[in-house]
Amino acid sequence: MTSTLADVAKAAGVHPGTASKALNPETRHRVADDTVKRVLSIAKKLNYQPNNIARSLRTRKTGTIGLLVPDLTNALFPPIVRGIERVLSEHGLHALVVNTDNNPEKANQLFTALRLRQCDGFILATAFRNDPIVEELAERNIPSVLVNRLTDKKLLPSVSGDEWSAMHVAVDHLISLGHTHIAHIAGPRSISNGSIRRAAFLDAVEEKKLKKDHCPVIVASEYSEDAGEAALLKLFASTKVKPTAIIAGNDQIAIGAIDGLRQLKLSCPEDVSVIGFNDSPLVDRLQPSLTTLHLPKHQLGEDAAVILLEIMSGKRTQKAEAHLLPCDLIVRNSTARMSSKANR
Repeated sequence: MTSTLADVAKAAGVHPGTASKALNPETRHRVADDTVKRVLSIAKKLNYQPNNIARSLRTRKTGTIGLLVPDLTNALFPPIVRGIERVLSEHGLHALVVNTDNNPEKANQLFTALRLRQCDGFILATAFRNDPIVEELAERNIPSVLVNRLTDKKLLPSVSGDEWSAMHVAVDHLISLGHTHIAHIAGPRSISNGSIRRAAFLDAVEEKKLKKDHCPVIVASEYSEDAGEAALLKLFASTKVKPTAIIAGNDQIAIGAIDGLRQLKLSCPEDVSVIGFNDSPLVDRLQPSLTTLHLPKHQLGEDAAVILLEIMSGKRTQKAEAHLLPCDLIVRNSTARMSSKANR
């Protein structure tokens, strides 16, 4: 037999309204701690399951958050999702995760489906620099946060890595190893990561007074190993002065670039040093292990969820503030001092 809220309240010796507040993570702070413990213990003993449908009709809240992710096969995103889910679960909320495959049309269809499910808020890891979904969320004032993405129009709060500073650190590291011919294989410019990291690289080159024609930039078609390999081959085919070091737009591009170097009978790091971005799982086990900029992925997810909850509770306004987390350089075996045999 299924226990009801009235059963729990009667067994705990409290009013049903008090039992309801004690069972709801968002309202239990209004109830005495010993009462909360007693109600939770009895609810567990009676195997009480809340009627979420009735609650949503009463409160006009569904307890769900729409989470749009571009590519769950990319090792960058599962830790972000786990961070979001950890924070939401502590507050009795659940994430409805959808995978957009970096396709704007599919993203719009999935967003519409989540809106029909009346999600209480949204976290987007999918935003393009110009994104109609972001504009709609801001216009309708729906609680929303961007994670690992920014838009050209500052419309929503965001949590991302400090990519600008990180790229300067990467350039400094290569210069310290004697490299002055440094190329950048950038990610797609339609996404903020690709645009910001590219701009930061060019700024670092100018700041360190490196010759611009010795520091070319080539844009990969997507954040993938195949795109990184294709970009590397195009880079070496199109430049007269070959780079001795490469900073890639992310780890997948870096891995593809190293594969491209092998095709050209070049060795990493003996001939060309390579730096990735994100510090994805298992890149420390590659041959060579990948020097990369560590993006605090789990923390990104947690912070995005905390900000969203604060907006939903009224503790914070939906001001378009950018929250940047530091990205540390993790030095491994894919970078080394410039070879003395380099022909410049």
